[in-house]
Amino acid sequence: MSKLIVSEFVTLDGVMEAPGGEPTHPHAGWVMDFMGADQQQYKLEEVLEAESLLLGRVTYEGFSAAWPEREGEFADKMNSMPKYVVSSALSEPLEWSNATLIRGDVAGGVAKLKQNDGGPILVAGSQTLVHSLIEDDLVDEYRLMVFPVLIGGGQRLFPDSPDKRSMKLADTKQFDSGVVLHTYHPAR
Repeated sequence: MSKLIVSEFVTLDGVMEAPGGEPTHPHAGWVMDFMGADQQQYKLEEVLEAESLLLGRVTYEGFSAAWPEREGEFADKMNSMPKYVVSSALSEPLEWSNATLIRGDVAGGVAKLKQNDGGPILVAGSQTLVHSLIEDDLVDEYRLMVFPVLIGGGQRLFPDSPDKRSMKLADTKQFDSGVVLHTYHPAR
């Protein structure tokens, strides 16, 4: 069974919106002040470990506009690996290589993906999709790269919910920049 990993950049106040400079937030690009070589190496190792990407439409559109033009080991892996895109607005064929559309029963489609014997399925960005995955209890691991910055508001990683969800800390790693990676597993 494949493990579904949600890997996100988040601010200290829990915001995941516009880490790379997207025009949706007044403090877009907040990761840039804190990104070091050791973090970049970690992200490379993470993507090399992954067998596929699971993305929501907005993140897919951003990635598919950026990655095909890039070169190097990270870009090669991003461009060549299978991608599964959850969207009700997009239609096939998708433009970015190895991309397949998931429509309709998202929980069922993702559960079916997880049934495959393979490497990890990596989710990045994709806030709406991540909220759905959390609500449907499909996430096996959370990798939260917490940046030491407060930006006051924006889209949050975790949805508002009356439910209590306990987590078990699996690992912590501090980078030279002051960013801390927390890895959690749901305490099922």
